[in-house]
Amino acid sequence: MGRKSAKIAVKKGAADRARSLVFTKALHDVSKAVKSGGAEVDSNFLLKIALDRCKKFNVPKDNVERAIKKGLGGDGEGYQDINYEGYGPNGVAIFIEASTNNVTRTVANVRMYFKKAGGSLGTTGSLEFIFDHKSVFTVPLDKTNEDDLTMAMIDAGAEDIVTTDEHFEVIGPKEAFGTIQKQFQEMDLTPEEASLKRIPTTLKEIDEATAEIIDTLIESLESDEDVTSVYHNIG
Repeated sequence: MGRKSAKIAVKKGAADRARSLVFTKALHDVSKAVKSGGAEVDSNFLLKIALDRCKKFNVPKDNVERAIKKGLGGDGEGYQDINYEGYGPNGVAIFIEASTNNVTRTVANVRMYFKKAGGSLGTTGSLEFIFDHKSVFTVPLDKTNEDDLTMAMIDAGAEDIVTTDEHFEVIGPKEAFGTIQKQFQEMDLTPEEASLKRIPTTLKEIDEATAEIIDTLIESLESDEDVTSVYHNIG
């Protein structure tokens, strides 16, 4: 009885943690969209995408409203976006994006996570040759035709269209984000996700023991309230 209850508690804890991470990312996207384009959905395409994602994941309305206020400069006064770059065990490259109102606290936490895992923080730009900053747009398969999407997106500056079981993933240079976004608007097509992501240019093979340590490190980083995204180059 007790053992079964413990297993259920562990599973519930993992599910709650995963849901919290989804909420954090979705709400950060809302604040970021409002900060860059205002709070009017009709004129802010990225805000529309962010709000649709919040709705999809059942993010509480009060949280969304606070995120909008934060983007407008209310609850978000003093916040800044900041990146951290470091190496985990066996030379695994890890890139962290954070949004914080206390840089001293955030960097201390991030450094502690790396230290516990036997890794270390690097200097800004130290992973520039390992990660490319790319525009990434995700569209459900049932929302468009592959040939039409491919032609339109290549004309807009996209480099690749990847088809998964459920989505088309449009990938392009960071600089093409605006033109790709505009092309989606002209097609009257709203992606499920639109963001800039760090995509590794080289992958690192690791053993099972190292993988467990890296998993723990990434989980610690993602659980930090200031961290919004974590990228790695594990193959």
